Amino acid sequence: MTSTVPPGQTPDAVLGRLATTLTQDFPFADLVRDPLPTGAGLQAHDAADLLLLDTVATWAQARHPLDPVVVLDDRHGALTLPLLAAGVSVRLGQDSLSHERSVALNAQRFAAHLAASGQLTRGEIGPELLAGARTVLLPLPRSLDALDQTAHLVAEHAHEDVVLLAGGRDKHMSPRMNEVLTRSFTSVVAGRGRSKSRVITARGPRRGRPAPFPRTRAQELPDVGSVTLAAYGATFGGARLDPGTRLLLEAMAAAVHSGTLTTERAIDLGCGNGTIALWLALQWAGLSVLATDQSADACRSAELTARENGVLDRVEIRRDDALSSVDEASEPLVVLNPPFHDGNAVDPGVAQRLIAEAARVLEDGGQLWCVWNSHLRYRPLLERLVGQTRQVARDRQFTVTVSSRRR
Repeated sequence: MTSTVPPGQTPDAVLGRLATTLTQDFPFADLVRDPLPTGAGLQAHDAADLLLLDTVATWAQARHPLDPVVVLDDRHGALTLPLLAAGVSVRLGQDSLSHERSVALNAQRFAAHLAASGQLTRGEIGPELLAGARTVLLPLPRSLDALDQTAHLVAEHAHEDVVLLAGGRDKHMSPRMNEVLTRSFTSVVAGRGRSKSRVITARGPRRGRPAPFPRTRAQELPDVGSVTLAAYGATFGGARLDPGTRLLLEAMAAAVHSGTLTTERAIDLGCGNGTIALWLALQWAGLSVLATDQSADACRSAELTARENGVLDRVEIRRDDALSSVDEASEPLVVLNPPFHDGNAVDPGVAQRLIAEAARVLEDGGQLWCVWNSHLRYRPLLERLVGQTRQVARDRQFTVTVSSRRR
């Protein structure tokens, strides 16, 4: 079967003109965000998800093969579950462990809808998952590096007539996304907008382009000197030392030299590229460090950072949803530079959840060292969830605090 859509064009997903729809009968409002926080203005699907599904239907109507569809980084199942319910088989790959668990929970809730569904295959985002794929769905990531890495993987490993459909909300999209996609595809076309959302269609893979990630960069860390940081595409901040982490490490170094900070174990919670875990391992020669992150790319980055600097024997990298695998009241020190986004959405509940998890695993008298954007005013939250909190450093943008756990 060959698509009837000429190169450089994409069919418009106009409601009322679709022979079949993937969105009309599915109860999207019943999807939940668990295990991620819920709250006012937060829901488990958006208009971009619906437009992506309707765009898939237009490509099916234009005789483009769908089965199986590869879905990447579905947040809560709003893409995967309607496809399965319509009898379409799906290969699903997700960077986020929290999102993996959310899709699994919603699949259980929707078991009756999926009784005679297509087949779901889960896997890592990589060559095996994408091999021979004809249709790939992707919610546009916030990071251009993440988009570049994904586009390269699709172009290299999917079928030569693959259609990559990347959807997002207009307020989160930019022309630079088209430019990034053009590095890996000969045809990049934005579809008609609907409900303040849009789908970019990429076709014609450019094969043979060198892999853009991982990347490494030499950086100077406070008190330990020159190191090599590494990052894959979806890792927050890339292979750089971000200014908040720099302020945090400067404050911790001062505490080490004054004798007020000592430990035999430490956790780098939300480790990203592994900067904090690396600094801890270099600061204390005998220290055992656990670096956790819910992002597969972050864990790969932290592992490469530790290996590049010769401390992998003392740094354990663990992909975890917050600290779900760590026992209560078991740890003396947790270090945290919390995110305040879930994907493109600003979500203070993400940081609150991580702070609560740090409080759960800290032993009596254990410390949480935390850096945060000063305008977020986390100190009352830290006092309530962890314990007595004092400010140890502050600049024009960031605040560093240390909270002592009392049980």
